[in-house]
Amino acid sequence: MFLSRFFKMMSHDMAIDLGTANTVVYLRGRGIVLNEPSVVAIETINGVKKVKAVGDDAKMMMGKTPGSIEAIRPLRDGVIADIDVAEQMIKHFIHKVHGGKARAWRFPEIVICVPSGSTSVERRAIRDAASNAGASQVFLIEEPMAAAIGADMPVTEPIGSMVVDIGGGTTEVAVLSLRGLAYTTSVRVGGDKMDEAIVSYVRRNHNLLIGEATAERIKQEVGVAKTPLDGVGKTLHIKGRDLVNGVPKEITINQGQIAEALSEPVGTIVEGVRIALENTAPELAADIVDQGIVLTGGGALLQGLDEVLRDETGLPVTVADDPLTCVALGTGRALEDPMFRGVLQTA
Repeated sequence: MFLSRFFKMMSHDMAIDLGTANTVVYLRGRGIVLNEPSVVAIETINGVKKVKAVGDDAKMMMGKTPGSIEAIRPLRDGVIADIDVAEQMIKHFIHKVHGGKARAWRFPEIVICVPSGSTSVERRAIRDAASNAGASQVFLIEEPMAAAIGADMPVTEPIGSMVVDIGGGTTEVAVLSLRGLAYTTSVRVGGDKMDEAIVSYVRRNHNLLIGEATAERIKQEVGVAKTPLDGVGKTLHIKGRDLVNGVPKEITINQGQIAEALSEPVGTIVEGVRIALENTAPELAADIVDQGIVLTGGGALLQGLDEVLRDETGLPVTVADDPLTCVALGTGRALEDPMFRGVLQTA
């Protein structure tokens, strides 16, 4: 008993939002201390693989690596695709948060959020990765629940509220009430699919091949979910490789074209919301009419997405105050506040 209390004093409990695009770490008593891309650069020397860079440094290398270095995203569609690399990444982030000090004394309690649609095998992979990275106890929290807690929604009360969390790999649509998920659906469409849609649109219509990083920049700078009133909107110069001549080339793209490119992923998200509303109990549906829908996650920053959902559902739609860190804040609050302790699960 004494030893466990001693270790507790020496360790820093943390909450991790292990996302497809970014990993955000929340430290007990200190708030969010790290927000970096979920990318690992692996270097192979004489057949031996070792981690070269993690996070921001590795993201800079994406699409620009020589043969011996590979930039890997260990999470795809919200779940772990490469467990060994994911373990290395979690280890690196825990080490970084602890100030790079020796880990011998530290056995933190870790809360990690998982997509609501993830299988028990996928959940076990996340738990094992965190345990191997040095956690004494691993708790899991479902992503929509964490997003709702982070967005200050009344999750502990008998009031129905709806959250749409648009991440990099998945979009989680959930109706919550009394610390539980009354209905949830997970659509495997998120920021990554939007980037892919932009890449294929530019290739199809302009015969220009662009990379993932360029597509993400287009989405962030001129991305819209709804065609602008004048049909054109803002413009942006983009560079890539011309597929006809095989040489690098620059073209101009406008918001009207991007709205057209993103129409399919946006339509899938709208469909997911509609399915969730159709399957909601009538009393909870009555609450949602008053409470409205709250958007969280990086995808909520897409301009005009809230308007599209408002037009399609006829319900009030709001974007959370800080959509990017909403899930991490909620996960951290579940770790610290005994009131939310009931939402944590062991894998």
